[in-house]
Amino acid sequence: MGRRFDSCRAHHIAPGLAFAYRLRKPQPVLSLPWLRPSPNCRLAFESKLAGRCPRTLISPTRCKLDAMIAIRCSAILFDLDGVLIDSTPAVGRVWHRWAVEHGFNPETVVRIAHGRPSRTTICELLSNAEVDIDIDREDREVERREMEDLDGVVLLPGAWQLLNILPPERWNIATSCTRPLAEVRLRAAGLPIPSTMITSSDVKIGKPDPEPYLKAAAKLGFSASDCIVVEDAPAGIRAGKAAGARVIAFLTTMIRRDLEDAGADWIVQNCGDIAACHEDGSLELSLSPS
Repeated sequence: MGRRFDSCRAHHIAPGLAFAYRLRKPQPVLSLPWLRPSPNCRLAFESKLAGRCPRTLISPTRCKLDAMIAIRCSAILFDLDGVLIDSTPAVGRVWHRWAVEHGFNPETVVRIAHGRPSRTTICELLSNAEVDIDIDREDREVERREMEDLDGVVLLPGAWQLLNILPPERWNIATSCTRPLAEVRLRAAGLPIPSTMITSSDVKIGKPDPEPYLKAAAKLGFSASDCIVVEDAPAGIRAGKAAGARVIAFLTTMIRRDLEDAGADWIVQNCGDIAACHEDGSLELSLSPS
């Protein structure tokens, strides 16, 4: 029959064999108690993987999929903003205002602020200030503004469906938001607050340091090397790679070249390009070409 998979390693899939034997006895959809069942998720997954499955190819352009790819892993570690929810308009407004107030180029500040703890960005930009700056006060003010500006904070395509099929003990969030900000945005998008979530409030060093993803994996009882990280920002991609994980990157925020240069293993559009199945004590994912 088809070739079995090493943990979190992708292989070429021979036509007509990929996962067919696993789908002969479909298991019921695993729904999280806080989301309504989504039978179509399972049907979509089976329609992608059953029958004749195309050979998996990687195009000459790094990370670009030409056909479906299959991966096996223990758990998925999600970034929050730009992966599960879209807060880009709110983030842009807050950092644009802050940049103007401090005499920086707004476009530059918004770009470098994404995917990193706000304190890291503030320290970096104000390190050479001619007057003494209260970094803590600046950080609290940025956080306050972000918590108040929730206009346009929404769930990204495919996020609801993907989380609905994943067992709660098989996924976690590692975000550069503070815990209060992450909780506010999760509620605004209609998602629950995972008890295992890792925020910038829970680490000493934020992304691109591996600490957030190392702790997020440990909270689930796994090694980061057995997990897949899902990111949209170069800092987060580097954090995932440094933690030993393989990384799926989304084209929700940055251009493809930035994601490739950061070391992403695969690049797709969003959660809608990921199908998942929980069998034999692990997760099996399939990625659709973007």
